[in-house]
Amino acid sequence: MAFPYKNVLMIGATSGLGLALAERMIENGIFVIGVGRRKERLDEFVAKHGPQKAAASQFDITNLHGIPTWVEDITKRHPSIDAVVLNSGIQRPVDFTKPKNIDLDLVQHEITTNYTSYISLITHFLPHLQSRSPNPTALITVTSGLALVPLPRCANYCATKAALHSLCWTLRAQLGEDEASKHIRVIELVPPAVQTELHTQQGLSQLGIPIEEFTDDAWRGLLTDEEEILVGPIKDRFGRVEVGRKEAFRGLLEAVKNQEVKH
Repeated sequence: MAFPYKNVLMIGATSGLGLALAERMIENGIFVIGVGRRKERLDEFVAKHGPQKAAASQFDITNLHGIPTWVEDITKRHPSIDAVVLNSGIQRPVDFTKPKNIDLDLVQHEITTNYTSYISLITHFLPHLQSRSPNPTALITVTSGLALVPLPRCANYCATKAALHSLCWTLRAQLGEDEASKHIRVIELVPPAVQTELHTQQGLSQLGIPIEEFTDDAWRGLLTDEEEILVGPIKDRFGRVEVGRKEAFRGLLEAVKNQEVKH
């Protein structure tokens, strides 16, 4: 299966997983609009690939009040956007054994970056993606293996990723039942720890698989019809966790549908 989306908006394209995925897409003939806070890195991204292959938009997704205007502007400037990749995220440790040391402002910032902003972005991009019917479009989220099995050190990060993972399931179910939205795929990339700034910014040593390994495996998954792509060792370590939950979810959807039919 070929990647069907030719004009991709990559949120969080200035480093790490987002930059690696953006460059892999460009290598495969996809036009990428990179989004991030750091203008100098966005400028470098466009200069490296050229304006025929890449564009950029400087925006901080934690500016929740600015999202509606920014989405309206970016979709007017790039009306051919057919896939939006939601990749931005931060990770910070939280130690509940020392509650007086917890910075609740930082906790809230992590929630806003990793989850609340996604709700707003999805809400405001959906009308554009719906308008592209019958052409295929997609919302692609990057969660984490820690959404499936959490790690105590970064409890809040795990919780935000678990919330986003749950949202992907329900969003996929809703859009799949809506005639105006059936052409929108909801794809979730579930990576393991990857060697990026996410860890070194916390003063940790490099953790996880090399970013090249992540990119290769994630791209292979994106070329299939899978909608939940467990990347690298996550499939072997945590894949079994999903099997029973998916069966329960399908059973719940069926039960709700049958109940609605009765009424």
